[in-house]
Amino acid sequence: MNESTKIGKAWIGAALAAVALVCVRPAAAQIGIVSVTGGRIEGVTADGITSFKGIPFAAPPLGNLRWRAPQPVRPWTGTRQADQFGPECMQPVFRRPGAPPVVASEDCLYLNVWTAAKSADAHLPVMVWIYGGSFMGGSGSQPAYDGTRFAQKGVVLVNLNYRLGVFGFLADHELDAESPHHVSGNYGLDDMIAALKWVRANIAQFGGDPSRVTIFGESAGAMSVGILSVSPAARGLFQRAISESGGAPLSPAELAGTSYSIVAPYPSLTSAEDVGQRFLAKLGAGDVAAARALPAEALLKAQPGISNLGPVQDGYVLPGDAYQRFHAGRFNDTPILVGTNANEGAFRPFRAQFTGTTPEKFEAHIRAAFGKYADEVLAAYPHATPAQAEQAGEDLLFRDAGLAWKTWAWARFQSQKGHDKAYVYYFDRRSSQEPLGPAHTEEIPYVFGNVGQTPARGGFGPPGPASPADVTLSQQMQSYWENFAKSGDPNGPGLPHWPAFNASSQRVMYLDHRPHAGPVPNLNELEVLDAYFNWLREEDEK
Repeated sequence: MNESTKIGKAWIGAALAAVALVCVRPAAAQIGIVSVTGGRIEGVTADGITSFKGIPFAAPPLGNLRWRAPQPVRPWTGTRQADQFGPECMQPVFRRPGAPPVVASEDCLYLNVWTAAKSADAHLPVMVWIYGGSFMGGSGSQPAYDGTRFAQKGVVLVNLNYRLGVFGFLADHELDAESPHHVSGNYGLDDMIAALKWVRANIAQFGGDPSRVTIFGESAGAMSVGILSVSPAARGLFQRAISESGGAPLSPAELAGTSYSIVAPYPSLTSAEDVGQRFLAKLGAGDVAAARALPAEALLKAQPGISNLGPVQDGYVLPGDAYQRFHAGRFNDTPILVGTNANEGAFRPFRAQFTGTTPEKFEAHIRAAFGKYADEVLAAYPHATPAQAEQAGEDLLFRDAGLAWKTWAWARFQSQKGHDKAYVYYFDRRSSQEPLGPAHTEEIPYVFGNVGQTPARGGFGPPGPASPADVTLSQQMQSYWENFAKSGDPNGPGLPHWPAFNASSQRVMYLDHRPHAGPVPNLNELEVLDAYFNWLREEDEK
């Protein structure tokens, strides 16, 4: 072989090797180090999924930043290891079974990302989870919210922390004066908006598509989704919305004789400022500056007994009358997927308030609460025995007035006033242990695809072991959620058809061991409540 032939063969071999390297490397590569607002971060890759934990999306709200809108991230040098969750926000000590111990701190504005993208140009749909907990507890680090399964299905999953309780929702006239918008009290919602702005600016680095962002949440997280859906401050930050057991911010009146926060309307700014003054007095703080000088533990200790520590109708983040905004078409018009569980009121932390309800107590309560509509309400909720009276209280005050009516009304508004579609579900997985259906929170492990996984479900989900039917239902539900995030329509190959909701046919999807479309459940009860709430609104307008 002459020298020129050897050189030619070597050149061809090198060229083929280079081509092979080019062809193989993108498939084998994995996003591991990315540049985000503030600096570079490095994630952890396992089984084809890279997770980034504890990413700061705002400056720590410490010292003079306590009770201020989130400030820009403070830059760091070098590469930050994103392999540990950040601290959860300050909250009462409460641990669900199976949940690991965590550190709580005011320095808590962190988010987490899971992705299977191999490059920044993957353009995958993005889902941003907002946790529940009555605006008093919760965190993105809970095992039930792990994003691995969603990432495996081709979604970039993000979850976040937001300030809670008195740290996230204290209003005061001094704080109004500090604000460029002259409002206070919605710092937890401000945190969510700041996180969504971070997603818009940075998620492409993780292979996500910033023009296909779905916000979703459960309970207080679902209520937050509803608030963001009518908030001018959140306009354009998301393109789809999923609300699990929450609904839109349509609380027309507080029902007399109950202090249950889901039923009570969000307070006005003036009312919330009065609460703030009572809290400062309880602290022994003469002004906001004195309260800021106190340690976080002192604020947490003084928090019990202070009511209405949640979202405030401030006229900026949360407009004062969401009902009127929907009527006028002044809301963030996106496709929505919304629903509730069959037996919401069986949620253990809250059902104790209904224990011991007798038929006589239930009737007296309803007559005091509903006035001229009491007879209609009593007829809609059977209560002849103590067991029926307890169940009627759970169904009326928690499931229907607190959650299902707002969800149903939102779906009607979207179908009538919006350009995009509404899809409504009814989660109704039943068993011998739960013959009346699943309680509040029990859809979460189905949605996140961790039914039957160990550790169990982070305290969420039905009692007892998961059956093969549970696993199948979870796979179907996650596919519905994934499809909705991709296109705004939950339907896809191999899934039972889910019809869009409209005010005339009002079809909803029953998510049970055999998913199927059907009529609105408990429609008679919802119509009775609707008539009552509309009458109250008319009385208020006189």
